[in-house]
Amino acid sequence: MPTTTVVIPNYNGMKFLPACMESLMKQDYKDFTILMIDNASADGSADWMSEHYPFVPLIRNNENLGFSGAVNQGISLSETPYVILLNNDVEVDPGYVGAMVRAIESDPRIFSVSAKMIRFYERDMIDDAGDLMNLIGWAFQRGIARDVKLYEKDMVPVFSACAGAAIYRKEVFDRIGMFDPMHFAYLEDLDVGYRARLYGYRNVYCSKAVVYHVGSGTSADGNKYSDFKVKTAARNSIYVLYKNMPLLQLIWNFFPLLLGYLLKLSFFKKRGFGDAYREGLKEGFAKRKECKKVPFSFTRIGNYIVIQWMLFTGMIIYTWEYLHRKHSKSNSW
Repeated sequence: MPTTTVVIPNYNGMKFLPACMESLMKQDYKDFTILMIDNASADGSADWMSEHYPFVPLIRNNENLGFSGAVNQGISLSETPYVILLNNDVEVDPGYVGAMVRAIESDPRIFSVSAKMIRFYERDMIDDAGDLMNLIGWAFQRGIARDVKLYEKDMVPVFSACAGAAIYRKEVFDRIGMFDPMHFAYLEDLDVGYRARLYGYRNVYCSKAVVYHVGSGTSADGNKYSDFKVKTAARNSIYVLYKNMPLLQLIWNFFPLLLGYLLKLSFFKKRGFGDAYREGLKEGFAKRKECKKVPFSFTRIGNYIVIQWMLFTGMIIYTWEYLHRKHSKSNSW
């Protein structure tokens, strides 16, 4: 029996699937199966999968359920103790699956493991080395646009795993819940990783599991920003905070969080996405009570303290990496 199911959510990913699937066929570790969830693609990618990989189970949805809806289907249908969620716009190294399995098996308290995601077209630069969150409420990709050699240390704690190429312990979903369908896309992995930490589980980064990632391949047409992405991420940031932070912690962090939202608004206004950002915040605030809030528990006081400390250290890491990227960019001219 396989130990792991690789779930690939697909939406119009025809230009990425051949390379993704070919890399999965070359894995050193063989005890895994693949499951594709197609979100009503219109580019023939589902038919291509049926023709070229008929042995891979394929679920065809009649509508686009978003990333959250698709991966929840895949997790529910999986019959293995571990589930890897893998974007269609990636290529994986031959040792990827094996490294992920070994990492999650190293400690039963580990809920998720984030891979070393490297930029597809700039293979000396990190795309994501695990996701972090800081005091001003910003989620960010650890190591983004920095030298891959700086992120060789293995099993580093992260706030959450990036679900574009992460492995999860399936049984934990029964306790903490799965990806929130209200998110549709963006920050849904931060949310589920946050919940896992509230329940005392760990999320770590594995430097040995290497993935080459195109990034925003299907949701934003390859662009870093779009109205859809900015609005959805802004809305979901409200959901994440409302669901996971107890009232006292929200009050404690109110002014740093307010500063974070004001800075983001200014940033997106300068780039022509100010209206989309405001609309996302309004929608998130209006619909926040539709989210399933994690109930406060005194038994988890230690976990709240650890999370608050990670928000503080996340601020330091974000500032440090930002200044180093800025310094590197200025020296490159």
